[in-house]
Order: sequence, then structure tokens, then C-alpha cells
Amino acid sequence: MADECFEVPRLAAVYDPLDPDRGDLDAYVRIAEEFGARQVLDIGCGTGVLALLLAERGIEVVGVDPAEASLDVARGKPGGAGVRWIHGDATALPPLRVDLATMTGNAAQAVVDPWTWRETLRGAYAALRPGGHLVFETRDPARRAWEEWNRESTYQVTEIPGVGTVENWGELVEVNEPLVTFRSTYAFAADGQVLTSESTLRFRERREVEADLLAQGYLVEDVRDAPDRPGREFVFVARRPEAGSV
Repeated sequence: MADECFEVPRLAAVYDPLDPDRGDLDAYVRIAEEFGARQVLDIGCGTGVLALLLAERGIEVVGVDPAEASLDVARGKPGGAGVRWIHGDATALPPLRVDLATMTGNAAQAVVDPWTWRETLRGAYAALRPGGHLVFETRDPARRAWEEWNRESTYQVTEIPGVGTVENWGELVEVNEPLVTFRSTYAFAADGQVLTSESTLRFRERREVEADLLAQGYLVEDVRDAPDRPGREFVFVARRPEAGSV
């Protein structure tokens, strides 16, 4: 089940205006170019920002997400009709054959259940052509990013055309490593409505992720730094082996 910030229509509609800087996705566009990807599966595509960036470049994109409200936002964007949107997750995909599968932002960490995580990796593997790549990011737990998640550091006021002023902030709820739960609050000045969304992320160690990938048949080709967050995240580059390779 998706978190409220992705599933509640009023919150999904303001998700992009409240987080307009998606420079983190530039690295994924470059990765698609690096691997010459012509078909891409974007797992946890949300409101479709990466999917549409890739589609603009002539890439055939499938975006999958469990939040129907976020997919509705994605469908309504310019170019949205050029992407195949699937309501669901990577554990139950239709037959696909893609060159590249991605999980950006918090998508990988939002899969907190160990069984679902294994099935997500299996689903991506099945969707990849032999030689295709899975690329995703996850925060380095040693950096303890959650210690910065408080109202003082996250509070912002945003004026959104057609919506009005929205105040939002985040607060840490619970740390039970490797799980971290936080709550986001959204206050709409237009009618005084206040909505909240609670999220839990799983912080996996590098060796744990590498072992999970190997267990599902991937080759781990590289573990990179996130260019816009050096030293804070792992970017895993895994490959489905070519048929007959060891």
C-alpha cells in the first residue's frame, strides 16, 4: 500500500510543486544513455518525472507504481500518453523485456518487507533482457540521515498556482534500525485542511544489498556515488547475465 502523500489525490497533486528540484534524476538519464537503453522500466515511478524525461528522448518507458493518485498526475502531464503506466509493483509485472530498470529516490528503501524486496528484485530481473541493467539508489545507513529529519530543517511554505499557500514539514517518529519512520504534515491555507502522511524506510547496508542482488542472479557491476549527494548514498549497478554466461 502506498503512503498517503502518494495515494491521497490532494497530496499527489502538490507532490511535484513541493519538491521541484529533481536534479537527482539527471544521473539516471545519463545512465540510460551510457547503456544505450531503448526500453526502460521505472519501478516506483510516482508522478512520472523520470519516465517522461526518458520518453522525451525517444525511449520506450513503462512506469509502475502502487499509488493510483500519483499515476493519475503522471498521466495528465504533457507526454503522459506516450508512457505505459501500470498500477501495481514489480512483484507482479506483465511480460516485459527492457534494457534498463530503475528505482529512484526512496523507491528501493520504501520496500521494507524482506519477502517483497526479494520479489521486487526477481520481478525486475524477469523484466530485463539478458545483459540488461538494474540501477537504484539507497542511503548509506552510516550517515544516519534521519537525524536531520525534524520540523526546523524541513519546514517550508510554498505558493502553488491554483492551490494557494501550502505549509509542509517532516518529523521523525521512530527509529528501530534498519527501519525509520517519519511523518509529513501538509497545511492548506485555502481551506485550513491539514493532512499527514506517515512513511517507513529500510536502511540496508551495502553488503546486504550486494548479497540480495547476487542471490537473485544479478552480477553487481558497480556501486557508485550519487553525484548530487556525494558520500551519502549507494547507487547500485547490477546486470542480468547474458544467456550462457557464468
